[in-house]
Amino acid sequence: MQYLSFEKPIEVLAARAAALRETADGESEAAMLDERAERQLVDLYARLTPWQRAQVARHPERPHFRHFIDGMFREFMPLAGDRAFGDDQAIVGGLARFEGRPVVVIGHVKGEDTASRLHHNFGMARPEGYRKAIRLMDLADRFSLPVITLVDTPGAFPGIDAEARGQAEAIARSTEKCLALGVPLVAVIVGEGGSGGAVALAAANRVLMLEHAIYSVISPEGCASILWRGAGRAPDAAEAMKITAADQLRLGVIHRIVYEPKGGAHRDHPEMFKRLSLALRAELDVLDRLSREERRAERRNFFLQLGRF
Repeated sequence: MQYLSFEKPIEVLAARAAALRETADGESEAAMLDERAERQLVDLYARLTPWQRAQVARHPERPHFRHFIDGMFREFMPLAGDRAFGDDQAIVGGLARFEGRPVVVIGHVKGEDTASRLHHNFGMARPEGYRKAIRLMDLADRFSLPVITLVDTPGAFPGIDAEARGQAEAIARSTEKCLALGVPLVAVIVGEGGSGGAVALAAANRVLMLEHAIYSVISPEGCASILWRGAGRAPDAAEAMKITAADQLRLGVIHRIVYEPKGGAHRDHPEMFKRLSLALRAELDVLDRLSREERRAERRNFFLQLGRF
């Protein structure tokens, strides 16, 4: 287990318990330390600051797209390319079965080590990624397949090549396609939901958010750099931007929080998959009872009522 900076007291207790287990008569004392560490973990995660939640959302052992595919879906068949320029590796999608029913699943892929993160561009998609998502949503609409999106990106890629190929237009078209779908669309913010790069896959009938995920128009570091000319004020920015799932639910930006296992999703992947599967099943069951027109109207009404004017 990789511990975050604010989890150091728990790491110390775990290390002491492991050392005691190496001795002949240390099991009982080690068990007491484990129990103490568990209590501290529960207490700590019950009062995380927004900046600490951002760190949990970015934890390297947190479940990513491939983990969710392997843990919750069957017969996943990736479909590549936007039929215009190429195949973006930051957004992956295709056909799959969710609890026996065929669906289209699309999500951001950040990568899990240095090589894969570079390959997937840290989950920051170029225009061809969003155009691939549009193509897959068109496919889902044509064959009446529900769409599930797994959002985990710091934002769309801001590089010169992406801008030259129409990044803003691709994001807008993907958002438009989400709003126009007649089939059920459920989006899940599983880690970072950053800026338009996230909204392009999350203009859904139901927007779910994992308990320790974050959702914002810009990263805390980016906001701090603009307002205070330095990323060192990122904790203040995280507090001000209301990036947590509880804030987003209270503000009406999301529909539902999916609560994570004790100590975060990175500590128990199977339990996280079970909880998210239950939430997805419940939402899809409700959306199945609506007509295509009702799904479109519900989706548009939800997003039109956001904000104050």
